[in-house]
Amino acid sequence: MLDDAAIDALAARFLAGALPRAEWTHAAHFAVALWLLRHRPQLADAEGMGPLIRAHNDSVGTPNTDSSGYHHTITVASLRVAADFAARFGATAPLSEILAALLASPAGRSGWLEAYWSCERLFSVAARRGWVEPDLAPLPG
Repeated sequence: MLDDAAIDALAARFLAGALPRAEWTHAAHFAVALWLLRHRPQLADAEGMGPLIRAHNDSVGTPNTDSSGYHHTITVASLRVAADFAARFGATAPLSEILAALLASPAGRSGWLEAYWSCERLFSVAARRGWVEPDLAPLPG
C-alpha cells in the first residue's frame, strides 16, 4: 500500500509527465485524484484533470481517441467518489488512510463503474467525450 510520501511522489511524477504507463494503475488514478483534491483543488475537476490525463497519455504513447485514452465520464465519476471519501475523512487525515479505505470499497475494484452504467452506455463515444448519467443506479456521494 502507498504511504503519503509515495502518494506525493506518484502525483509529482504524474504532473511532470514522467509516470510510466505500467504505474498508471487503478490505485494510482485514485491516489492522484486524492492528492489533487488536497493539494491542487483547482485541478481536481474534469476541466483540470482532463488535460492532465491527456498529457499523460501522450507522454506514454496512449492515443486520446474515441476508443482510447481519456474518458470524461470515468474521470468525473472517479473524482466524485474520491471527493466523497476525502470529505468523509476530513482535511487532516493521511491520504494513505483515505486511499486504503477507498480501495477497500467497491470503487477499489477496476469494474466498479459497471454497477452504475451498462457497458454499452459507459463505453460509448458520448461517455468518453462528455458526462453521461448512469443508467443502472445513481452514483453514490
